[in-house]
Amino acid sequence: MADGVESQDLRPRDGLDEVDRAILAALAADGRMSNAALAEAVGVAASTSLARVRALTARGVISGFRATIDPRAVGRDMQALISVAIRAGARANIARFAEEIRTMPEVIQVFFLGGAEDFIVHVAARDSDGIRDFVLEALSANPLVASTRTSMVFDHHFIGVRVGD
Repeated sequence: MADGVESQDLRPRDGLDEVDRAILAALAADGRMSNAALAEAVGVAASTSLARVRALTARGVISGFRATIDPRAVGRDMQALISVAIRAGARANIARFAEEIRTMPEVIQVFFLGGAEDFIVHVAARDSDGIRDFVLEALSANPLVASTRTSMVFDHHFIGVRVGD
């Protein structure tokens, strides 16, 4: 308290101000835009834009820049979401299971859950035989796995995190 006036922290709780949010929204819409285009879109100097993007990346707010590849374009026409329950006696090995499963080429995403199942594994394979082979060889044969439930994906729409909504 200075001069009898209590200071207030006016920063948002998530530590992101309007410029940060504008940068995130612009990059979410087009992650390949140049820094100059980003600065213009957000209404800041190019140096400010670059510094903000670097800071957001260093803080882990931006976790990376990557190409999103359509699995069908690389011969993986079938996708599935596989619910996996780990054996009760194997709970200490949950981290090991997650590490192993993430290295398999069919795996697109792995979700660790609270609830009836321990994981949902999103996979893509050439066809339903490829999905079946993955379930049998990578999951059912794994001594840590108690059970699986497979749901085939008919269509997939990636939305991403919306900023500012």
